[in-house]
Amino acid sequence: MTRTTFFVLAALCFAAPAAAWAEHPGQAQLVSEVAHDTGKTPAALNALLDNAQRQQTIIDAMNRPAEAKPWSDYRQIFMTQARIDAGVAFYRDHQALLEKIGAKYGVAPQYIVAILGVETFYGRNTGKYKVLDALVTLGLYYPPRAAFFRSELKTLLELPDSQLAGPVDTLNGSYAGAQGWGQFMPSSIRDFAVDEDGDGRIDLQNSLPDILGSVANYFAKHGWVAGAPVAARAQPDAAAKQLTVKDSTPQWTIEQLEAWGYAPVQHLDPGAMSSLQTFQGANTKEYWYTFQNFYVITRYNRSPMYAMAVHQLAQAIVDGVNDQEKAAR
Repeated sequence: MTRTTFFVLAALCFAAPAAAWAEHPGQAQLVSEVAHDTGKTPAALNALLDNAQRQQTIIDAMNRPAEAKPWSDYRQIFMTQARIDAGVAFYRDHQALLEKIGAKYGVAPQYIVAILGVETFYGRNTGKYKVLDALVTLGLYYPPRAAFFRSELKTLLELPDSQLAGPVDTLNGSYAGAQGWGQFMPSSIRDFAVDEDGDGRIDLQNSLPDILGSVANYFAKHGWVAGAPVAARAQPDAAAKQLTVKDSTPQWTIEQLEAWGYAPVQHLDPGAMSSLQTFQGANTKEYWYTFQNFYVITRYNRSPMYAMAVHQLAQAIVDGVNDQEKAAR
């Protein structure tokens, strides 16, 4: 054996373990499961995952969510005049389609628009991360929420091409792996996205009917009540009962909350079921009755602050649309 041959063989021996070490943790098991469930080849799945990269910036972003801010600061992110004006313009530009879809699914159109406004500024910022990188990073390298994100990664790999805006390795989205104007996670695409334009494909990036219809269907399938309220201000008295509220599930009647010292500032059905949410405003606490439709918004994002931002943006948008229509008469 020549000296050169010896070094070549030695290099190859050391290279083999390095390639195995470079595989993502849990990749083999994940590939096995997806291949078993879908019939896709392990070679094709491994090729996708081998090219995915762990991104530390994704983990950093996950560790500092906007929902950690107090309501007074969080609200300012979304309730800007620019976002309101853009929402009014979007509504008016697509009013016929919005109202058609709103009527079909029984969802107020301004809330469909507000979701797009909060999530991506009406499609202007759908995310800079590769969806595959985000879900590999969080599903295979982020123990605090690995179970959830691994499940989303598995779902992404299992989705048929007809439910995606393009090949899996070309999709961009948020640091959490959400994609499209409405920022749908893979399981939401699978369960709630719709082919509203009837072209045989669900495209949440380029088809406005699919985008709007999917958000509306998401709300409808989670129990949106057509024509029902979302939230209303409450005014506590000095002796108001201190309540422990775990989530936004409606659990008390307005009449009961009023008896405990939380008076409505507008007329409400005394028998309506609600929850009570407290937000830290700039100078004082805010108290809000929240209803079934508020709860539905929290199925999109569990944060009550998120749901309140969507609600207030929706109200500002519809007020702006109504003002413009009155001015035009």
